[in-house]
Amino acid sequence: MARRSDQRRAAAFALYQQSVTNRALDDVLGRDASPFTRTLAHAADDYGEELDALIARHARGWSLERIAPLERSIMRLALLEMVHPDVAPGESPIPPEGAIDEAVETAKRFCGAEAPGFVNGILDAALQEIRAAGAKPTG
Repeated sequence: MARRSDQRRAAAFALYQQSVTNRALDDVLGRDASPFTRTLAHAADDYGEELDALIARHARGWSLERIAPLERSIMRLALLEMVHPDVAPGESPIPPEGAIDEAVETAKRFCGAEAPGFVNGILDAALQEIRAAGAKPTG
């Protein structure tokens, strides 16, 4: 079985492909996607407006439409697990800092040179907002 980080990355890529091709999420996930990957991708899609609002609030000087689709997909997944740590029943939630680290590593590997810092800044600010609001994520 693939590592959880690989499954998270697969969910982010599925969200990215969905956004750029307008194909159904199940079509871009493919039949070999793990249940965890499917759960994350569908939950991120279901909570998309809430997650995008968090991204938009902390993307200073950037409209949501200007953020590269892959970066936005990566951030949506990390935020999903920070805001809704119980999204995958039966799975141990990832600590918020772990979600941020995985998102930054994915951005380093697959996005432009500025993306890791951009992703880190938005996710860190969003985590501070989440904690300040009292919806303390695990970790």
